[in-house]
Amino acid sequence: MNTETTVTIALPTTASLEAALREALQPTSLEVLDESASHAGHSGANAEGYGTHFRVRIASPLFDGKSRLARHRLVYHSLENFIAQGLHAIAIETL
Repeated sequence: MNTETTVTIALPTTASLEAALREALQPTSLEVLDESASHAGHSGANAEGYGTHFRVRIASPLFDGKSRLARHRLVYHSLENFIAQGLHAIAIETL
């Protein structure tokens, strides 16, 4: 009896990252860009050309009074579930 199970994990998308960030940080401004194609051949890239390298530009009232490092930690924490799905790099610009 073969008990092996194949699990397919969907690669992260701009829409899924946006949804997670909107839910966690209630941004007043948000832009998520998938820059994976421009990282083809680099560490962490995949053959599909998407879902591994993202840029996030975000403003949130939850950033008020916080250092740049603290703001970045909030963003990383909001996206940590996507790492197991293939997210390799996030460039963060807090506004």
